[in-house]
Amino acid sequence: MSETMNSLLRLLEFDGESLPTAVRDFTVADLADGWYELDEEQALTIFLALDQETRGELISELPAADQENLVAALSVQATRDLLEVMDPDDLVDLIQTVSPEVRSEVLGHLSEESRKEAEFLLRFDDDDAAGLMTTRYAAVRADITASQALAFLRRAPEELETIYYVYVVDGLQRLSGVVSLRQILITADDVKIADIMERNVVSVRDDTDQEETAKVLEDHDLIALPVIDRWNRLLGIVTFDDMIDVIREEQSEDIYRMGAIGGEAEAYLESSVPRLIWRRLPWLVLLLLAGTITTNVLAGYEALITRFAFLALFIPVITQTGGNSGTQSSTLMIRGLATGHLHFRLIGRAFMKELATGVVIGLATGIVIFLRSVLLPPGVSNLEALAVAVSLSAVVLFATLLGCLVPFFIDRFGGDPAVAAGPLMSTLIDVAGLTVYFEVSRLLLT
Repeated sequence: MSETMNSLLRLLEFDGESLPTAVRDFTVADLADGWYELDEEQALTIFLALDQETRGELISELPAADQENLVAALSVQATRDLLEVMDPDDLVDLIQTVSPEVRSEVLGHLSEESRKEAEFLLRFDDDDAAGLMTTRYAAVRADITASQALAFLRRAPEELETIYYVYVVDGLQRLSGVVSLRQILITADDVKIADIMERNVVSVRDDTDQEETAKVLEDHDLIALPVIDRWNRLLGIVTFDDMIDVIREEQSEDIYRMGAIGGEAEAYLESSVPRLIWRRLPWLVLLLLAGTITTNVLAGYEALITRFAFLALFIPVITQTGGNSGTQSSTLMIRGLATGHLHFRLIGRAFMKELATGVVIGLATGIVIFLRSVLLPPGVSNLEALAVAVSLSAVVLFATLLGCLVPFFIDRFGGDPAVAAGPLMSTLIDVAGLTVYFEVSRLLLT
């Protein structure tokens, strides 16, 4: 158990009255990291000991099951107070993750203003930019002066997500510029905002995918990004802290796909056993059926294996080395495609680089397996070792090129290149690699 939770549980047991004072010393991150160690009663007691603002921050960091338990256990007034201090985007996330019964209860506890705000955000897909945005941003008109803008910002509500960027809109709420707080502070009082604002605003449409939104934010080194509709009206902003969660989620999904696990990214402890089975079994069955093709390959070369029995000894070497080289190549391509450093139009350059790399690696591994086959047990003749070495070199080259090309084509046709790594790539290379192995061996030995 973490030191944070140990301290709080000791207070719960021996000195519950000092708990509200003690919890002030712990950050939201400290509490969220150790929350899973608490039972429902302990969690509720500690949660109620927090001030309202910390409650709102903490509940947005907890798993869906803990969120639902807390909301269900709170009194009507405590629930209403909690929901009022939550940021709109976090509130919408809470509404979308809890059960329908709790969702109705949450909506019923909202004030009229908060309900309208939440219903507006709920109109959008939670995987799009608008589904991640907050409507609490600073916006001014272009015809006011720097001093007027500064006075406005001083009166701005504390709930604003950020005031580092001040957006400039016209009478129809259309985005026309942006100015930083720093620029306003160093500008003379009588200068118009129109004279200092940046007119070429980096923004995203409301239906932009969350992964693309995160990429735009990262590429331009922004801490917030405006979200507009098709009429260029400012709807809200997405902030870098929300994008960090998106990036983490997308990376988790990619890792799951590379491990042949379906479904969306979710915490392991939140997944039920049936859910885990459903996410993993279909892919395993598919890969099992694909893997049985190797038995057909072996059956097709049964006469060759019977005649040259030593070939069977090197099958694991061929499949493992080919699979490893293909996975290395595909991993580089997948990462390049994910970060935007590679595109389909660069497939030719990538192919030539991998061709040169595959030739060198193939020759190197071929020399190693030749020397090992001749010098160490079980020991084979020079011709037999040469057959294995040439075959391995060919398999490594083939696997390297396959690992290069497959992610590009999957990405080109709208799929996720991450499925080209891991078990799927290994299965494809096993089938193709064994065919190359036996064909090259037959040419050299017969």
